[in-house]
Amino acid sequence: MDINQEIHNAYEVIKEGGIILYPTDTVWGIGCDATNPEAVAKIYKLKQRAETQSMIVLMNGEKMMYNVFKDIPEVAWQIMDLSENPTTLVLDKPRNVAPNLIAPDNTLGIRIVKEPFCFKLMEKMKKPLVSTSANISGQPTPKSFKEISPEIIKGVDYVVNLHREKIAGKPSTIIKLTNDAQVKVIRK
Repeated sequence: MDINQEIHNAYEVIKEGGIILYPTDTVWGIGCDATNPEAVAKIYKLKQRAETQSMIVLMNGEKMMYNVFKDIPEVAWQIMDLSENPTTLVLDKPRNVAPNLIAPDNTLGIRIVKEPFCFKLMEKMKKPLVSTSANISGQPTPKSFKEISPEIIKGVDYVVNLHREKIAGKPSTIIKLTNDAQVKVIRK
C-alpha cells in the first residue's frame, strides 16, 4: 500500500468536491475540503446529522490555523504543546471555511495532525480537511475499519486503502477556548 498513491487518489476526489473515508490520528473519519459547502453538506446527509451539530476540521500547522482564525489565544499553543493525546480545540470566529461547518455560537473545532496521511494530504490540498467519525449520527463510533457500516462505505466517493487493520484509540479530547481566555473541557 503506497501512501503517496493514496494521497493522490484522495486528493483527486476531494478537489472535485467528493467525500472520502480515511484513517486519522484517532478514529476513521469521513472528510472533504473544509472550504467547500456542497461537499460538507454531503457528509451531513450521509451521517443523517443536523447541520447545527458542527464537525471538526483538521489542519497541518500554524499557517493554516492563522488562515482560519485571526486571533488565537496564547493558551491554545500551550495546550497543543502539552497534550499527549490528540486534542481538538474549539475556537472563536472562524473564517475562510464553509459556513455550514461553523457552529451556531460562531466557533469551530480544529485539530493539528501530524499523522502522515492526513498531514501530506492537506499539504497537497493547501486547505483544511473535515473530519467526523465514520458512523450514522447517534450510532457508536467505529473503533476499526471493519466496524464501519456498509452504508457509510457505499456513501463516500473514495475509501483510503491504508491502516485497515489498525484498532483506533479513543476520540480526541475537546477543549473550548474563548478569545477572552476561558477554558472549558467538553470531552475528556
